[in-house]
Amino acid sequence: MSMNREQKRLLQRQGEVDADGEPIRQRREQSSHQAEERTSVAQFSREVRAELRKVAWPSRAETANYATVVVVTIVAVTSIVSGLDWIFSNSVLNLFDI
Repeated sequence: MSMNREQKRLLQRQGEVDADGEPIRQRREQSSHQAEERTSVAQFSREVRAELRKVAWPSRAETANYATVVVVTIVAVTSIVSGLDWIFSNSVLNLFDI
């Protein structure tokens, strides 16, 4: 394992390596998880419905407001980008007299 002096000192203080930089303790092997039984489609559907009942759904008015904000923002950003594109393209064309 190649490491610089600071790393070596830090690992020595933590008890990970000895004075030569060799690992002292072995890493723990990850325990293999026992295979869990798969849930059935019906159980999965019931759990999904139960979770969806907990969701705080927005009202129709809130959804309309959010949609309006998104559409206005998209139009504004699109017009700004297309305006800048038009300005820069005309500037480059005028610069090179094309």
